[in-house]
Amino acid sequence: EVQLQASGGGLVQPGGSLTLSCAASGRPLDHYSITWFRQAPGKAREGVSCYSSTDGTTYYADSVKGRFTTSIDNAKRTVFLQMNNLKSEDTAAYYCAAERIPPTLVQSSWREPRIYTHYWGQGTQVTVSS
Repeated sequence: EVQLQASGGGLVQPGGSLTLSCAASGRPLDHYSITWFRQAPGKAREGVSCYSSTDGTTYYADSVKGRFTTSIDNAKRTVFLQMNNLKSEDTAAYYCAAERIPPTLVQSSWREPRIYTHYWGQGTQVTVSS
């Protein structure tokens, strides 16, 4: 069993920065993919970034490449999402999820919320507004 706790959301002006945290407890995250999703009102849940603990690869949605960075503190079992140059369109509830995805499928599948069937954290709201 894995429990995920997302935090760090808030209100920020356009161009500002926030760092979200996803703290994991329970069993180790070895061989899990840990993914950040976001969902804006009236829109589908969107994959933002994925860290594959199998090989250390991180994937990003095109909309956040160059602005968002995922990192992991293995000792603290926490995955961070550093968000820079935030835009109004980044406003959403952000969620972290963990799933064992076969390494051959991570690159093609990580964006799909439906494959994360086991572990989700609660959402943390990010609002980008002046």
